[in-house]
Amino acid sequence: MIASLKKILEVVNLGEKLKYELRHSWLSNGRQESVAEHTWRVSLMAMLLEPYLREEIDTLKLLKMIIIHDLVEAEAGDIPAFDTLTDSSVKDQKAIREVKAIKKIRDTLGGDLGHDFYNLWFEFEGKATYESKVANALDKLEAQIQHNESDISTWLEIEHQMSFMMDKHVYFDENLIMLKDIIEDEALEKLLQAGINANELKKSVHARTY
Repeated sequence: MIASLKKILEVVNLGEKLKYELRHSWLSNGRQESVAEHTWRVSLMAMLLEPYLREEIDTLKLLKMIIIHDLVEAEAGDIPAFDTLTDSSVKDQKAIREVKAIKKIRDTLGGDLGHDFYNLWFEFEGKATYESKVANALDKLEAQIQHNESDISTWLEIEHQMSFMMDKHVYFDENLIMLKDIIEDEALEKLLQAGINANELKKSVHARTY
């Protein structure tokens, strides 16, 4: 038992890195966001939205999936979505590094617990189950919420476009679609206030995507 607890503590220590692993997102007070902060609010969204989801969901499994998914970034680092969107080689390298990280976590924990972490991480990545689709949707929606809360000066030009590319993550649930629309409208208004022709940008993105 002591040996198992030491292995668990090793993964807890690994998780501390997420407190200072930074994302390409800024908070409303101008400070850069950590991965741990992002993961916490995705978990909060899961609890708040559970009663409004189209299907009954395994909430414990959903929360585990959300927390485990970003744990690999303590080993692999955070790579912004816009980097993988525009460069397939970066996307491939990200996948390699993250698989290596989750294997290391699995082997550190060992036994059923290690395999549970490993399997839940891959379930999230596969986006085939309802829980994994919801986890992925909330992950993307929270990122856009954070962008909406940050100063527009912190946005890259590609992030203007990405504000209108969330449909593919929420298509399976009508209430998540409605939430996406609210978040997208907030982004649209923020861009318009900054003097960016966001209505045309939105039309252009949707025309290319659908």
